[in-house]
Amino acid sequence: MSAPREACGIFAVHNHPDAVELTYFGLFALQHRGQESAGIACIMDERIKSYLGMGLVGEVFKEEFFEKFESNYALGHTRYSTAGSSNVRNAQPITVDYSGGQISVAHNGNLSNGWKLRRELEEAGSIFQTTSDSEVVLHLLARPEIKNSKYPIAEALKRMQGAFSFVFLTNEAMYATRDPQGFRPLAIGKLGDAFVFASETCAFDMLGIEYVRDVKPGEIVRIDHNGLHSEMWCEPQRHAHCVFEHVYFARPDSRIFGLNVHLARKAMGKQLAIESHVDADIVVPVPDSGNSAAQGYAEQAGLPLEQGFIRNHYIGRTFIAPSQGQRDIGVKIKLNAVRDVVGGKRVVVVDDSVIRGTTSRGRVKRLYDAGAKEVHLRISCPPTRHPCFYGIDFPDPKELIANQLESVEAIRDFLEIDSLAYLSVDGLMKAVKAKGNYCAACFTGDYPVDYDAQFEKTAMESGR
Repeated sequence: MSAPREACGIFAVHNHPDAVELTYFGLFALQHRGQESAGIACIMDERIKSYLGMGLVGEVFKEEFFEKFESNYALGHTRYSTAGSSNVRNAQPITVDYSGGQISVAHNGNLSNGWKLRRELEEAGSIFQTTSDSEVVLHLLARPEIKNSKYPIAEALKRMQGAFSFVFLTNEAMYATRDPQGFRPLAIGKLGDAFVFASETCAFDMLGIEYVRDVKPGEIVRIDHNGLHSEMWCEPQRHAHCVFEHVYFARPDSRIFGLNVHLARKAMGKQLAIESHVDADIVVPVPDSGNSAAQGYAEQAGLPLEQGFIRNHYIGRTFIAPSQGQRDIGVKIKLNAVRDVVGGKRVVVVDDSVIRGTTSRGRVKRLYDAGAKEVHLRISCPPTRHPCFYGIDFPDPKELIANQLESVEAIRDFLEIDSLAYLSVDGLMKAVKAKGNYCAACFTGDYPVDYDAQFEKTAMESGR
């Protein structure tokens, strides 16, 4: 793993004649959140039918899908395997028949007590079809004491801990909910009389959908033919929005936790320049996630912003090379240094994070090879020292260079660069205008929600 892998993307439409097509395009807008598998579930002939596959959205949904699937109600998901192995069996939405009827679910996040709940359910007789923690909620809903309660979904949610934004589809209604801390985003939109849910607002903009508001942490929103109904399923708790959504995950044109992502990253870059000034000639972003922070750094430092790296957008996840030498060439094809821009220059490189360090070392080496006089790496977040149990794919501390090496200077030596500096935790919180409502456990080790020790062990063994 050379960079943090994204969470998952959810898009859902209630009561629109083009619900399936809208969901397809919505998933395209959320492709950055998951490139492993994709799926759409919809109601046809009073039954929920689903179509799932491995790969990108454009690879999964072919012409025959649109010929067979048409509905006013659709739920879509694009996935990375933050919990559970990588195969089509774990693709979402997950749809089941049980004594309460049919239900389909899409999940963004990780249940920090998911393995504990799974063991309890298996001991009580549940038979799981996937290795995804998302399936846990469906088995909880099937339990008699929960199924027969007044508010089954609320009762199931009360058993869970960790990060979860869920959307459920039944024949009667669509439900959306978030965990009490609000780790992962989930927005509500409107298109005419139709309601729409999406992990990020960028999916609304593309389709002309009006942003209404976010689903509140600890809220259940029900959409049926009578409109929108809302209730809180738990007492208010301190929020712990994932700050990495702003650092890396979300698209720059999205509004996450009340703040535009591009402006947040630009503020990170400005604060980074204040904290770690260095004499240089140009500022170069690592595209694409470093672009906004580099702009902020350059403006604050009074330096020209140059495109010292060019990214090849046409080499994707399917690139295969048979030999190590060809694989090395493949890495260079993805990101090439521009000799005429960086040659003879003192270069400040702005990137969003350093995880293992091997990719960063390769990038700065290419700048030196292109003639850069000096290379100074500036990272728009603090050192990532601790595992995440809330949906980010770096659970093993051995994967984290900032955990394995004792100091920033030691990391600088490993990267073989002139200087290295990270944004401070306080600086990051200032940039995102935090008021004690963000989770920064991957930087600080201060976990806002307990996690199951067996979940930690299993997650590391499975490679997530």
